[in-house]
Amino acid sequence: MSVVHGGDVWRGPRPGDYLDFSANLNPEGPPDWVRAAMLEGLDNARYYPDLSQRAAMEGMSAYLGLPGACLLPTAGGIEAAATAAALPVGGRHVIAEPTFQEYARFCPNCISVRRTRLDGYAPEAGDCLWLCNPNNPTGDAIPRDDVLALLARMEAVGGRLVVDEAFMDYCPAHSVRDVAAAHPALVVLGSLTKVLAIPGVRLGWMAGHPSVVARVRERQLPWRLNCLADAVAAALPGHGEYFERLRALNDARREAFAGALASVGARVYPSAANFLLCDFGRDMRPVAERLREQRLLIRLCGMFPGLTHGHIRLCVRTSEENEALVEALRRELKV
Repeated sequence: MSVVHGGDVWRGPRPGDYLDFSANLNPEGPPDWVRAAMLEGLDNARYYPDLSQRAAMEGMSAYLGLPGACLLPTAGGIEAAATAAALPVGGRHVIAEPTFQEYARFCPNCISVRRTRLDGYAPEAGDCLWLCNPNNPTGDAIPRDDVLALLARMEAVGGRLVVDEAFMDYCPAHSVRDVAAAHPALVVLGSLTKVLAIPGVRLGWMAGHPSVVARVRERQLPWRLNCLADAVAAALPGHGEYFERLRALNDARREAFAGALASVGARVYPSAANFLLCDFGRDMRPVAERLREQRLLIRLCGMFPGLTHGHIRLCVRTSEENEALVEALRRELKV
């Protein structure tokens, strides 16, 4: 299965030559405290990382509000998803679509259910339901109480609920990670590469009941986090105000960006994350290619089930950068 991702900035001489709206990363770049942590971590590059990941575990545990026995640091959110997919299931893998395409690659015998029709989904014995919240690429977030109701339905049939909270830092009230310790049927995934703008470092996590995490930890390869990821994880506590400011800034930018995109003819879907799904009602592939020639990258979404070639996903960047893309779209669409 061929999977297409955003962030393809390696076709040109330098990745920084592109203004990238295709990857959902914090446009401010890594904050100073993250840069400082990585520089400090480089001093440890000459050593093997700590097999127990003690400093990273302590930092992530404090940041996520989870006991260490319920937490497993991973090399990015993608490894967390692959790890969850490897857990044994008694029934089917069921994926709430449209959503992140890697789930289907990790669960090749899966079936799908429309995300908008989850109320009518009747789980069978042993089903494992995959839910991205807030969802990629649509941006919508299912309220916490509704996710917990889904969990109860999965528990009733001896199934499992996997919730990918990779973008939950932008709407933390919807998170269910705090109940993972009490529910063996719940696995929660996360990523810090988006909100901290460090996709090249690879830092994610998986949370679950201690019995589930212990089973995975026994099979996990050693040295999962490199020296940079380890240092960033250890530095997480004490930066709550940074995340609060970033959320408020993203909310304001997203609202303004959505209005500007609507002014050039887009139907903009509601979003709780740091990106917007737009439907322009026309094939956007030629437009995307012309924008690439201008060093502007957008994410085409025609490969997602239920979406068309008129759908594109756009990261919320700075106000000036958002305005630049809107003006480029205005020229290309002649509106």
